[in-house]
Amino acid sequence: MSTPLRIGIAGLGTVGLGVIDILRTHATTIAMRAGRPVEITAISARSRRDRGIDLSAYAFEADPADLATRDDVDLVVEVIGGENGPAKETVEAALASGKHVVTANKALMARHGTALAALAERHGACLRYEAGVAGGIPVVKALTEGLAANAVTRVMGVMNGTCNYILTKMEATGEDYSDVLTEAQALGYAEADPAFDVGGMDAAQKLALLTIAAFGTHVDIDAVKVEGIEQVTLTDIRYARDLGYRIKLLGVARSGDGAVEVRMQPCLVPAQSPIGQLESVVNMVVIEGDFVGQTVFQGPGAGAGPTGSAVVADIIDIARDIRVPTFGVPVADLREYPTTTAGSPATYYLRLTLEDRPGMLAKVAAALGQHGISINQMRQTEHEGGSAPVLIVTHACLRQDLDKALDEITGQSMCQDTPVAYRIETV
Repeated sequence: MSTPLRIGIAGLGTVGLGVIDILRTHATTIAMRAGRPVEITAISARSRRDRGIDLSAYAFEADPADLATRDDVDLVVEVIGGENGPAKETVEAALASGKHVVTANKALMARHGTALAALAERHGACLRYEAGVAGGIPVVKALTEGLAANAVTRVMGVMNGTCNYILTKMEATGEDYSDVLTEAQALGYAEADPAFDVGGMDAAQKLALLTIAAFGTHVDIDAVKVEGIEQVTLTDIRYARDLGYRIKLLGVARSGDGAVEVRMQPCLVPAQSPIGQLESVVNMVVIEGDFVGQTVFQGPGAGAGPTGSAVVADIIDIARDIRVPTFGVPVADLREYPTTTAGSPATYYLRLTLEDRPGMLAKVAAALGQHGISINQMRQTEHEGGSAPVLIVTHACLRQDLDKALDEITGQSMCQDTPVAYRIETV
């Protein structure tokens, strides 16, 4: 049989142990599919503590960077986490030694991915990161291989299961944000400090990586427009549903006019669309190409099994000697499109709380019209007292024009609360 591919695993948390479990459970099948055995030879973690499985057959390195340069390791699996520190040092050491790397580290790749890809190219190594984006969904492979014949026109998706769980549970039960977040933490869907998830940064890092692969362009993660779900209220979830929409934390990337629009924010989507029907912690990525049209990928976005599955799939590709540039094209061919936050024209959902007196709706319509905002729908809900909730769906407009109109509405003291505005994304 062919020479084995020898694996070193840096990090023995949930994903690292998941990878070990898959490689052990399906060793024979993996060897047949890869055309050679895949064997774990060394592991690294902060301690040798008992993790519930026998790891005694593997050499142990306390320093993962030492594991990365061992003579009996051909490929390093980096599942340490973090965009700098030991994770970055380990990946750099492995690639500089000509060793292949498979990582599940979206933070590292979003911040340093193109530099690491260049390092891999210089040393004839592969750098793969399927597990870093949407867990078990093979969306990176779809972009760099399956859809490589297409010019991608748009990538969008729900890429954080925690946020999707919270929003769908709020709608289903009528519980408010804080109560559902507490429940998600108790179930293990949200961290004790959930800011990285609910603030949108976790999903934004994934979107940045998909943008590079989809459009062949450098992406500055700090330039990505990011809004989380912390301010989404049960009131707007209910009103959106009444209008035929659902609110999702949606990542969207599209290119045009010499720039790449990349944003992660709560949006309204049609309730009957694939994304609109997405429930609980499941992820979904939609890719649109000029020849293929729209393709939809759905599946679990986290967990030992799904993420470990994506890691091992990358390992098998490398064992087969399938060489694909990290982002689908060599780093030297990535373009320098600027990342824009301006956004393309879109329809918007507005909720205004107006003083309940004659002429207020006319003033709002006039302020919107002065800035080129046309109203498609307007609905005043039943109310009591001196406040009148008003819902507006605009025709397509630019967000900067809408913001000017809302500033004028607020400046004239028409609203009793801050106006709420969400983009409506076509799906």
